[in-house]
Order: sequence, then structure tokens, then C-alpha cells
Amino acid sequence: MKYFSTRDLKKNQPVSLKEAVLKGLADDGGLYMPEFLPKLSQEQISGLQQLELPEIATRLLHVLMGGEPDIRHLEAICRDVFNFPIPLVQLSDQLYSLELFHGPTLAFKDVGARFMARLTSLLMQESRKEVRVVVATSGDTGGAVASGFHGVEGIRVFILFPKGRVSMMQQKQLTCWGDNITAIEVDGSFDDCQHLVKQLLSEKADYPHFNLTSANSINIGRLLPQAVYYLYAWSRLGCKPGIGVSVPSGNFGNLTAGLLASAAGAGISAFAASTNINDVVPQYLKTGSFVARPSIQTISNAMDVGNPSNFERIMHLFAAQPMENRLHGFRFSDDETREAIRELSTQFNYSCDPHGAVAYLGLKDLLACLPSLSKGIFLETAHPSKFQEVVEACTGRAVYIPDRLAAFMKKKESFLVMENKLNKIRECILA
Repeated sequence: MKYFSTRDLKKNQPVSLKEAVLKGLADDGGLYMPEFLPKLSQEQISGLQQLELPEIATRLLHVLMGGEPDIRHLEAICRDVFNFPIPLVQLSDQLYSLELFHGPTLAFKDVGARFMARLTSLLMQESRKEVRVVVATSGDTGGAVASGFHGVEGIRVFILFPKGRVSMMQQKQLTCWGDNITAIEVDGSFDDCQHLVKQLLSEKADYPHFNLTSANSINIGRLLPQAVYYLYAWSRLGCKPGIGVSVPSGNFGNLTAGLLASAAGAGISAFAASTNINDVVPQYLKTGSFVARPSIQTISNAMDVGNPSNFERIMHLFAAQPMENRLHGFRFSDDETREAIRELSTQFNYSCDPHGAVAYLGLKDLLACLPSLSKGIFLETAHPSKFQEVVEACTGRAVYIPDRLAAFMKKKESFLVMENKLNKIRECILA
């Protein structure tokens, strides 16, 4: 399988999986996509219901990645990465929650970060060059990347997070590692952090002693494994048609992964792009005009993105088909999000974080506008205890804090404080 930039419309600049992962961003500023989207055979789909999560992951990624890495290495990576449950919790005859927060840092990004760490290590086995990974986070990405890459030989990670815009628990999770992990507090927003990462990757500098890449969802190596849990959820519902999925969306990597899973054979009929008031994509779906703007801080902070990178991939996927038939956009305020957290608690006795609550609201709207859908899934992307104050204020109930999350609060933080200036960040990473 070769990979091409979303901006290389004539496909003149093919790269290998290794180059796509280690570069992160294409030379022209675009995002890498597979040269074509292969599909699971009917025989492969018919047996999904009997397979467990690591086996489904191996089957799907072997197809999506064109047989690279070889099946033996891929199986080993998938067994290691997908070693925690991803429950599909039924709330009613029609409503389901896909809980993606049962990994080491209790956030959905554990899947992509852990897979990319292991894939990068495998790709670099025959190289003497160190890999330096720079990543921007609006919340959970930083902790998941730090956990996934911590202690991996030959890789150093630099995490850029916006000052005052991540929760206390999220900050603890990304600043407590040390060793090969360096956290950097940037005086700016997530969009500022992401812009710094893209600037660094686009400089095309030749570093003789290391490769510079990213672990954000702009990296195809972090994006592709997220397609797995969409196929897994669909298989748990019997591989039947008429399923809608609502995705809480910020940088839109998670939704892009769902669309890739659908293209590969997961029979998901419709997607909801559910956002908070940072709603540039729902506005595009409504008006046909994409207007990036500064992000606004909300209680669903991981979705506070005013210029989502992966929308470029979504446009690439829908270049030859009408987007409105498959993708529907919805936006919700903080007050609506709080009310959804209360509703889930009172009606279903279900505890949900703000991001999952936004997805729940989007799913209800999706089901209302598409009565042909028989069942709907909303993605619950972070454990409610990561937003303890918000959830407890909405529900009046104490939130259970898992032991492994409570352990982070006892650890000592260590991070650098820097201005929102490229030269300062560059100096730190190159030192």
C-alpha cells in the first residue's frame, strides 16, 4: 500500500507506510491517505460476530494497511494494543453507548497512541536515528501519547498543551511521566499548539540524528487503528444495516476513522458530527461554507477546535459522492450538554462525561431526522471521573474514580512553560 497527500490530486508523490508515519505531515502540507480504500470480503464480514476485539483489529488493519506490517507483527501489535474491553452498553431498545475509556489513561485515544507507538518502534528497528514526536493536545491526547510512548527506546516525545484549557486531571496525566516525555505548557489555545506542530513538520529540515513526526491524528499511523472499534461495535449488533453513529468531534480524526471503517465494509448507514459551540463543520454541512475561527473554551474541552485538521481528509473521502447523505452535523451549548448529563443519569442511570453527552444529543437528533435507522450508537470517549466537578454538579451524585486514575493525582508534575513562539518551541525540541 502506498500513501498520498490529500493535496496530491494527481498522485505523483507516493510514499511508503514508514515514510508516512515518520513524516506525519506531507511535504505539501496535506495529510496522508491510503492510495485506495480496500474492502473486507463478504466472507470476512460474515465471521466478524465470532471474533474478539484483537482478531477484528488484525483483520481490518491487515486490509486497510495493505498487508503491512506482515501479519505476524500486526497480530502481536493488536494483541498488545487491544488488551482492554470496549463495551457496547445498551441503554434502551434503540440507544447504545460505546465505551472507549477502559484503556490505561481512560480515554479513547489510548487505542491510536498505543498502536502508533508500537508501529513506530517496529518501523525503526533497522534504523539508528532517534524519533522525536511532537504532539498538540486539547486534553486526552497528551496523556494517551505519553502513556503509549513512555519508555519506548529511541523515541522522545514533546507534548504541547494550552495553558489553562485542560482539566486538572488531564494535566496531571500528561505532565507526570519524565524520562523520554517532555510536557510544554504553551500560552495559547489548542489551535495555537496545533499550528506550531504543523509549522515544525512543514519546515522540511534535514535532521541528521533524528526523524521528526507527530502523534496527533494528522498522523495516519494513529488514525487507522481507530477504525477498529467502529467495525467491532457494528459486529456486536449483528452486522446489520440501519445503524447510526454519533461522534463527539473536535479535530475530526475519530469521525474520519469511522468513515474509513464504513468504506472498508462496516455497514454504518449514517454518522453524526456532534460538536460543542466550536461548530465550523456543522456550519459547513448547513451552508456549504467552511470558515475557520478561533476556538472558544467549553466544558467539553477536547472538542474546542476552531480549525479541524482532519476535515481535509473528510473532504477527500467525499470527493466523488454527496456528503449530506452520510454525514449530518449538530452543535450543542454547554447548558445543553449539562442537561444531557442529567438526562442520562436520571433516565438511564448512566454516568457520562461532557464529550459523550454531546454525542448522545447528536445521536438523538440523528435518529429523529432519519427514522429509517433502527439503532444508534454514541461514543463515550473519556471516563466521567476525568470531569468530576462538571458531572457531579449536573447529577448530584458522586463519580467513581478508578484507582489507576486516582494514582495520577499523587504524582509530581514536571513541565516547561513557553511562549507561543515557534523559535522557542523549535529550540526545545532540537536541544
